[in-house]
Amino acid sequence: MLTQRAFYYLRHGQTDWNLADQAQGQTDIPLNQTGVQQAWAAVPALLTCPVTKIYASPLRRAWQTAQIMQQALNLPLEAIDDLQEANWGVMEGTPAGPWRAAWREGRDVAGAESFGTFSARALRGLNRALADPGPVLIVAHGGTYWSVERHAPFKAAWDIPNCTPLFHQPPALQDQPWQRQEVGTP
Repeated sequence: MLTQRAFYYLRHGQTDWNLADQAQGQTDIPLNQTGVQQAWAAVPALLTCPVTKIYASPLRRAWQTAQIMQQALNLPLEAIDDLQEANWGVMEGTPAGPWRAAWREGRDVAGAESFGTFSARALRGLNRALADPGPVLIVAHGGTYWSVERHAPFKAAWDIPNCTPLFHQPPALQDQPWQRQEVGTP
């Protein structure tokens, strides 16, 4: 279960592999120029948010995005290894295709961690960040966000774009869904 605490989430900026629709997994790809610009463009939305600390995946694309947030927001930054993207084994560097949906449904991929193992690892990382009284900003990956959706049910799933800050509010009652909203939108 995801710790019942409000938080912000930011998927890293664009990489060349995002642009080519290649599965990155744990291949350590840096931001491209557009990704750097996206990270800086996300800053104004977060400037008025009551974020107290930034936690991030140590993979370069997320870490570079988090460093931009740290510089702009003047907040402490800490890496959490468990926030890394899934290890997709032999599929890293290949087009993100139907294999990924099958992997999420439990099909094995050579050399990859299973979706269940990945989701549990990501949940550990998320809960480690959420142990901070916060609210915190978590900078990680699209796949890591699947664990948020799996463990904090929402009304609908989202395919979150690069560098769109999201605010998450736990439900007031157990049987209600979490609430999420793009930061800076009504």
